[in-house]
Amino acid sequence: MPRLDVRVVAPEREVWSGEADLVVAKGTDGDVGIMPGHAPMLISLAIHPLRVTQPDGAVQVVLVDGGFLHVTSTEEGTRIDVLAEHAALPQEIDASAAEARLDELRLRAEQQDDAEAQTALAKALMRAEHGAR
Repeated sequence: MPRLDVRVVAPEREVWSGEADLVVAKGTDGDVGIMPGHAPMLISLAIHPLRVTQPDGAVQVVLVDGGFLHVTSTEEGTRIDVLAEHAALPQEIDASAAEARLDELRLRAEQQDDAEAQTALAKALMRAEHGAR
């Protein structure tokens, strides 16, 4: 059975790569599920976990702070490249530290009501929810 060749990279490193049967991502225009043979596409990613279902059924979560997801399909197979502004595996994130920043960021977001404050809050919420405990 064909598989997906998945690579998740951030400017500083390759975060995860491997084979998968399914990748689910949240784009800025909504969710997308990608299986082998998917049509080529390029989407802008939201701040949200990427879920990669591996051939053995295990689900690898990668925390992605925006960026792009690119799908190419050829006769050889389907490849997914995630080019993230920042990405990390849940075990690399200190959820307690992220939770400690939440109150500060919520206050900042309420006071400043700007996109930068809202983005920082969304990143901290994702890390607090999905990071290692």
